[in-house]
Amino acid sequence: MKSLYNLFVRLMIFGMKVFALIDGKTKKGIRGRKQSLEIVRNAFSREDKVLWMHASSLGEYEQGLPVLEKLKEYFPDYKVLITFFSPSGYENVKKKKHMADAICYLPFDKNKEIQEFVSSFDCQIFFTVKYDYWYNLLSELKNGGTKIYVISALFYEHQIFFENYGKWFAKQLKHNIDWFFHQTIKSSALAKNIGLVNSSVSGDTRFDRVKQFLERDNHLDFIEEFKGSQKLIVFGSSWQTEEDIAQLLVKKLPETKFAIAPHDLHRIPHLLKLFPNAILYSSLSNSPTLQTSNYQILIIDSIGKLSKLYSYADLAVVGGGFHSAGLHNILEAAVYSVPVIFGNQYKKNPEADNLVAAKGGKHFDDFVTAAAFIEEVMKKDLTTEEGEVSYLKEMSKNAGDFVESQPNSTEIILKKILI
Repeated sequence: MKSLYNLFVRLMIFGMKVFALIDGKTKKGIRGRKQSLEIVRNAFSREDKVLWMHASSLGEYEQGLPVLEKLKEYFPDYKVLITFFSPSGYENVKKKKHMADAICYLPFDKNKEIQEFVSSFDCQIFFTVKYDYWYNLLSELKNGGTKIYVISALFYEHQIFFENYGKWFAKQLKHNIDWFFHQTIKSSALAKNIGLVNSSVSGDTRFDRVKQFLERDNHLDFIEEFKGSQKLIVFGSSWQTEEDIAQLLVKKLPETKFAIAPHDLHRIPHLLKLFPNAILYSSLSNSPTLQTSNYQILIIDSIGKLSKLYSYADLAVVGGGFHSAGLHNILEAAVYSVPVIFGNQYKKNPEADNLVAAKGGKHFDDFVTAAAFIEEVMKKDLTTEEGEVSYLKEMSKNAGDFVESQPNSTEIILKKILI
């Protein structure tokens, strides 16, 4: 089976190289991996003790960061390595302030490349986030005496481990992983059914991450002036369907403000065609005398603003849930007691079901129904008499209470790792 796995890796690499001819992000990943070995050799010596976090993409990075930060506090002399599989994670994080001594793409999981990479430093603790498993890497680290963990592990039906041909993969995890920290009871139960008993339920570290947002300064220039005394709906990480919702609501709710932050800045020209009367966030700093209160729609055309923008929202529509791309982070809005609306394609996001059950969010099959619900909720809130609590305010409280009630997953994980 190992030979078949290695063949799969080679076929995957070949497929990515072909796809890179037409896809810019994949091309960045192929090119970036050619620099990974040089990056770690420049950053570390063979004797350097290293804490290593691997994240598939940006969401997993945010999920693992609270644990990495706490580990660094306990091991201040250790250096930090962060690796990514996808360009969407690496390209975003490398531009920001981060705690890593080295940040790079994870080399492809070929024996020789992995051996060269791992031998460049002394990895004391390695953890991967959620479910990004590379078997040659895990084996090499285990043979070198590294402690290996999975943070916010999430097992679900129909993964390869639960198929007849998946026993080899489960066996590798059982041999190489020291401990699984599961997001949910269901995930833990599924893992134990295939023999992965070295595990416990710790919850989702993303709750710890977003709770930190409440302790920082969330001020964003121009947003208070733009919003004024009106309600604000924030469309976060929007795709086409979420923008269709915005189109319907802009006409129905003329007294409501809208801020749209697309999942990809390449969508900005498209958004300007959909909303020709909108104003770009970048233009505000260039026009200090501009009366932002005269505009109904603000398009966020810069990176890194969204998590603070949610703190001004009265309701959030979070993208990715109306198709297979995957639901974006709903907790970044909910932590501010902001109710969240999203599509119902999110099987890998148990927090979405839990937020809906807590009545702090709603999911919908289509954009027309979602828009109709938002319109009704916003109009009823505007007509609520003094002393009464509107449905919007009830949802807001429920969203905040839901996040606040979650356990401190990072603390639970650290207690186990530091035993």
